[in-house]
Amino acid sequence: MRTITSSSGQEEAVNVRRTESADAQGINGLISPEAGAVFGRVNVIHLLEKANLAVTLANEREEILAHASFFDHPVGDLVDQTCWEAFLQKHFSAETCTPLNTLFLHFFVAETDFATASANEILRAVFNAVTELEYILLLSPYAGVLEEALEEVFDPLQRLTDLECSAFICHRQEHCPKLLIRPARVEDHDDLRIFVDQTKVLSVMEQPYFLAELIQEQNEENHWAVCESDGLPVGFISVTSDVDFKQLHDSFDLSELDGLYKLDQITNADPAAPPESREDPENPQTNPQEETQLTEAGKSSAVCIQFFVIDKNHETRSVDFLPYIFTDVDLCIITVPTLSPEFLLLQSCIRLPPRSTNASPPREIYVFQRSGLRSVEVRPAVAADRPAVSELVKTLSLRESLLQDLDRFYETRRDKDGEEMPGSRLVRIQLSGFSSLTDTPADGVPLQAFVSTVQSEVVGILIIRDEQDLQYLCARYNMESFIYFSHHRLEEHAHILHFVLAPSFQRCCRHLFKESLRLGHKSCLFHRLYPPHISPQNSCVHHLDILLDCAVPVCPRRQIVFPLEELGINAPSLQIRKEQAPFALSLISRKLTLEPKVTVNARIVLVGASDTGLSFLEVLCFCFITVSRGQTDKELQADRLSAADNRSSDSPDTRNASMFNSLTLVSTHGLLSDFDHEDIGFLSTSHAYSSRDLSRVPLHSCVSVVSGKMVAINRKSKHVLVSGGVTVPYDHLVLCTGLQYQAPRPAEVNQPDSNLQLPSNLFTLNDLHDCMAARRWLSANFVELEDNAIVYGNSIDVFTTVETLLSLGILGNRIHVVFTPPEPGVSCFSDPEVEKAVATALKKAEVQCGVFINLSNKAVDSEAFRSINDSFLVFDSRLVIDATFHTSDPSISAAGPLTKFSRSYYSDEWSNANFNSKEVGRDLAAMLLRLFDPTLEPAMETPPETERGKLPGGFHFLQVTKPSATQLTAPPVQKLQDSCLVTGRVETGNYFSLHLDSYEQVEALTCLSLKPLPLSNYLSLYGKQQQLLGQLSSRYRQGLIPDLHRFSDFEQELQQITSHTGDVSGQTVQGDVSPLLLQDRSPAAEVRAAVRSSAVRYLSFNRNLLPMFAGPGQL
Repeated sequence: MRTITSSSGQEEAVNVRRTESADAQGINGLISPEAGAVFGRVNVIHLLEKANLAVTLANEREEILAHASFFDHPVGDLVDQTCWEAFLQKHFSAETCTPLNTLFLHFFVAETDFATASANEILRAVFNAVTELEYILLLSPYAGVLEEALEEVFDPLQRLTDLECSAFICHRQEHCPKLLIRPARVEDHDDLRIFVDQTKVLSVMEQPYFLAELIQEQNEENHWAVCESDGLPVGFISVTSDVDFKQLHDSFDLSELDGLYKLDQITNADPAAPPESREDPENPQTNPQEETQLTEAGKSSAVCIQFFVIDKNHETRSVDFLPYIFTDVDLCIITVPTLSPEFLLLQSCIRLPPRSTNASPPREIYVFQRSGLRSVEVRPAVAADRPAVSELVKTLSLRESLLQDLDRFYETRRDKDGEEMPGSRLVRIQLSGFSSLTDTPADGVPLQAFVSTVQSEVVGILIIRDEQDLQYLCARYNMESFIYFSHHRLEEHAHILHFVLAPSFQRCCRHLFKESLRLGHKSCLFHRLYPPHISPQNSCVHHLDILLDCAVPVCPRRQIVFPLEELGINAPSLQIRKEQAPFALSLISRKLTLEPKVTVNARIVLVGASDTGLSFLEVLCFCFITVSRGQTDKELQADRLSAADNRSSDSPDTRNASMFNSLTLVSTHGLLSDFDHEDIGFLSTSHAYSSRDLSRVPLHSCVSVVSGKMVAINRKSKHVLVSGGVTVPYDHLVLCTGLQYQAPRPAEVNQPDSNLQLPSNLFTLNDLHDCMAARRWLSANFVELEDNAIVYGNSIDVFTTVETLLSLGILGNRIHVVFTPPEPGVSCFSDPEVEKAVATALKKAEVQCGVFINLSNKAVDSEAFRSINDSFLVFDSRLVIDATFHTSDPSISAAGPLTKFSRSYYSDEWSNANFNSKEVGRDLAAMLLRLFDPTLEPAMETPPETERGKLPGGFHFLQVTKPSATQLTAPPVQKLQDSCLVTGRVETGNYFSLHLDSYEQVEALTCLSLKPLPLSNYLSLYGKQQQLLGQLSSRYRQGLIPDLHRFSDFEQELQQITSHTGDVSGQTVQGDVSPLLLQDRSPAAEVRAAVRSSAVRYLSFNRNLLPMFAGPGQL
């Protein structure tokens, strides 16, 4: 917090933060006639949506004192946003203003008493936040008189013509000047010690006069410099040219650095290939001649930063050191520990990926090249750029596709491969409560191409194509978490076809996208990331991580299963319902172009691709971290946005997206995203992740996958040994291996022999890979024979396996089921009706219980047990953890059925296995994220346990239950207040059971149907109050609901609930309940009006997904 003083002398503690959508009402209350005279009429929500940077000044009570919005082009229609630079130089003396160093003030309001102080505070914060910013212009077609606060901070622009408009300029030097850099002197010691003691980052500096001695011993190889503010040293840096380039080359991929060394075998390598393919990761080759060249070239061209400390109030000006460093070198290197939090200087540097070797160092390397100091220009591509673009992409495998689209842009400005939308060339699109006509030309879709140049040399290219699938994106992804669709025209959306940027200019990536949006009159760019097995080979992106660093990942939405036959013409459009190849979606919008990501370099290793583990990775891939900068507690901190009253239940969220640079998954068979339970069968599923679900999470781009089993954990060296000899180092190790079926063995054998050769016809099924192998073997070696199949176990997987065997064409009399002795009072089905139906189906199929696919003895994998036990972690039939998922080693966490709580909690009846696996994974990720962001709050809702599969008899089975304790002694006691609603019979294949608790909330449900179940719809029932389901309990008692599967009112209400709760958590009942349901129960007319208004807004906003509901004026 900082303190400002009003014109009357009143002091107020304030902070400057990113503007939230909930601030709109407060900002509207500050608008004065003077502001309207300068900026014109303003729609605040639209302004916040399109601004490159919008900031709010608020006090401790979160009362808004001031607001300002900044764009990359002038206000109004004074000049087209693509031509302002030439316009400015023609009419004003502003030759140094460029798109890189200039922003335009589009709106400013403030409380009268605090106006001047607020303006100064906001401008200081904005100059601090945008390091390249040098000028802020106020250029408006409205020639109103500036209010006093703006007159004090802005100076008139020198005019060259008599153009009638408002033209003012504000310079960085007046609010946040650059730091003066000079050589260090011994007498600086006392000043430097003040803030060095405050940082407490380097224990070596605790020695008396350590800094003074280092400064005094400067020589040709070691240099010290300090930065000054108002004549006082506020930071220092030490650089050395004594660098071990041999070690750097062995540990990191340096192949794309210009000027470090000259080796043909490396510089000619294909930069599109992953680092692992360029050389043998197990045995990197470095010959003596190469070592000599590395040393000789490196000594003359590169330096390494040894020490760097700067006062937190001046941290944003760390970049001022860079020009001083590059007086006579080409490359600056910074190495930091992997657990070190990112500091602002690193955001201007390029991170080099480590080599995939068994000796990966516990450090990260960042570099900054001299070429990065040059000014970057972005402009539309012209035909003369083609040779330079061809040279830029000549080593990329998909260069031909890029060059073909570039030629199409030169020739027709259109993509000739564009396809018409279904039906007609003119298609009405309804998005977020508005409709418009879009014309999809038969001759293709518009293309745009932009190049990034440095001193007239092309260093990057971006080709975009107008987005044609907005309805699909809006319906399938949580787009409204980031943008208001109603404030973006359809033609303002585009998706990225090709993107290539030279690594040396990676730091200019955001500027390239910001300028492309401005020059192309776009507001949003989308990027589709397809999984490897279905990746289209027509999009050239290099490097992908550079693009993803500028984008935010968009979460997929839970989908409604619509009863199309009943809805008829009222069903959603085909564009929404038609399935496309699944992909992970990323978004770049105008308001995100000045939003840096939080980088986390900690090496996080997950062992086990279980539901818990995948949920853990999903949270990390989509997570957002709040970080406060040094100059204030929350200066320009990106906070969670609240929903404004006049918008949808999906409110934008502009917290800083995080990027985990080192996520590794160790799994026996890797990441099986190209297989699906429904296609393969055998095992039941928790409905946590299907192959489509995994494909819509950016796992392949964010997570490195190591295939193999964990065979050892070295806690001292902090690495995991994987089968095959691969060593995976970690800072945080997470174990989520779960439980696996174990191959039967004689009772006298205590430990299985890992070298024991099992028969080829013995299958122990634990994952999709095992199921696929079994299915292939059965189809090739068993189905056409007359031998018997034996299924051994006593779980629901036994029955789903039998159904799979029957579906393969194996006769029931060839299948023999052997049940292991069950525990007293325990059944794999909690509903006796389901158990009876399955037994009857087995009997009809003539499946005999007499005499092997093994589905028994679920326990900890033997290799995982050895690794845990040999590393001396506490193991008591399961891996012992505490309430925060930590094992006895604070660097190692674990979750899922693999674990149990410490006996000190006296809760043996509870374990992670009693809860939903996805919830456990999310809680585990939240625990880890608190190490990087202590402000995160835990989730409030508890998802149910889910089990589904296809059982003998062709039954589709779904069971959703409340997490409950394991009964160690007696069966559960049925509460008298609980009730159960049952319709249908197992014999007719329409059995449906809903269990309500004492609060009349859905606590469990069981479905057994001969027809496929709308799973995502039914899962949304859990935890809902029966009144929310149309007074379900009372209607059931009145006999008005003979079949829950077919009750139309129930199903329509369910669709609304599914759409609402699938995307937003923690909403009030008002947003879900139909006004008619509560009209007679509401005590006051204003309550009824509020409920009615909320329901109408919700249905209007989601009109494209819920066209079956009549809106206002339609009846």
